[in-house]
Amino acid sequence: MEINEIGVIGAGQMGNGIAHVLALAGYEVILNDIRQEALDGALASIRKNMDRQVSRGKIDAQTMDAALGRIRTSLKLRDVGPTDLVIEAATERETVKHAIFEDLLPFLKPHTILTSNTSSISITRLASRTDRPERFMGFHFMNPVPVMQLVELIRGIATDEPTFASCKSVVDRLGKTAATAEDFPAFIVNRILMPMINEAVYTLYEGVGSVRSIDESMKLGANHPMGPLELADFIGLDTCLAIMNVLHDGLADTKYRPCPLLTKYVEAGWLGRKTQRGFYDYRGDVPVPTR
Repeated sequence: MEINEIGVIGAGQMGNGIAHVLALAGYEVILNDIRQEALDGALASIRKNMDRQVSRGKIDAQTMDAALGRIRTSLKLRDVGPTDLVIEAATERETVKHAIFEDLLPFLKPHTILTSNTSSISITRLASRTDRPERFMGFHFMNPVPVMQLVELIRGIATDEPTFASCKSVVDRLGKTAATAEDFPAFIVNRILMPMINEAVYTLYEGVGSVRSIDESMKLGANHPMGPLELADFIGLDTCLAIMNVLHDGLADTKYRPCPLLTKYVEAGWLGRKTQRGFYDYRGDVPVPTR
């Protein structure tokens, strides 16, 4: 099926990044959120990030203006329904995602493909609550979307081949690389990445190393571009905890038990960069370790 118009639900960091790359690739995009402030902020972020691409010679001003012209916003979920493909990029809570798809169903075209940008939740389970499990799959972008080259495509148990082929064609048109993952908790990237981050938090919790020494050890000793605690702050500690809980609940293995210190930071509202405090304090000119 040819895909021309794509709906993106959720105008947060992931949603606006997805809208950004889709518009640059020539797709007509409808970006939806429940808050006008979120939509306004998303458009401002997209413009700022495209300006940066222009300044670096990645795109020209004409391309930027054309892409911005392909993005429409709406507070009404029904406006997303008539698109060819829907990418849900709302908060990483299963109840929220179920509610979104349930509200969206009456407005869909018969051929519309539904996808979720979830980083860990069962695609089969999400699909089972819709009227089209064969036309439902996981479409997991990496953050930040305009920069990262990988997209995980996750088939649910019912996903058919034409749906996979259509989503793969979108990834190809974006100039990104698709990794096909089976529908098991956290898929590929987060199945490997999150336990590493969780282990780094345990290393801090047990006093083996400080925030700075843990991050420097992995950057200089393993050649990682970013330390695991710095990366956790960038992702969001609430997201890290949610994924660890999905792994722990879904696989019933104690090796996936979230570190109590990670839970404590989330309970404190210290979620990382987005709240200005996490394993680092970002309120000054230079990030300072909080532990």
